[in-house]
Amino acid sequence: MAGAPYQRLAAHLRSLIQNGDWPPGYRIPSHAQLQTEYHVGRGVVEHAIAQLRREGLLEGVRRTRPTVAYPPPVRTLVSADVDWPAHQDAKRAESRPMTDVDLAVRLGVPPGTRVSCTAVEMVDGSGVTVGLCTTWRRGRRRAHAFYRCEVQSHAVTAAEAELTGLAAGAAAFLLQRIRYAADGHPVEASDLVLPADRWRLRM
Repeated sequence: MAGAPYQRLAAHLRSLIQNGDWPPGYRIPSHAQLQTEYHVGRGVVEHAIAQLRREGLLEGVRRTRPTVAYPPPVRTLVSADVDWPAHQDAKRAESRPMTDVDLAVRLGVPPGTRVSCTAVEMVDGSGVTVGLCTTWRRGRRRAHAFYRCEVQSHAVTAAEAELTGLAAGAAAFLLQRIRYAADGHPVEASDLVLPADRWRLRM
């Protein structure tokens, strides 16, 4: 299995949780026990546990042995045109030339046009990551009159996992949204990645 040692350990521990070997409420072995069993250093264990905490698979007070979290509540999305009401953690904000032709078409600009790109992690009230929203726009944010959205199945990419702590390869919904001004000109294009185990869509 490719990846850093802590990622390999996290993947193995994740499988124990997902397969039911470590059920919800189970207090996982101590750092020392995990080090001995998997022949790794303390840092590897700490990073693996931190990864699973970010994914919402483990919970508990810091500096204590965490327990396996109960499954997060499943939310229902009825509109892709609302801003996330809870905590948002900005992960990336940059201005760059648009090199993706498909994105340029969605945004209605020629390839090479400089646009702003922001990536925001969506977090619920309990601190669990429930999605990632990446938005491209030209110039400042403008009001929109209507939107269109296409939905497709998606696997969380390594880059998305690095930004959010979601598991790479996890099943997700990809919502590709375009917001339009009243004259029909696109003012914003967004990709929303929503984990399939945390969302139902009813739009």
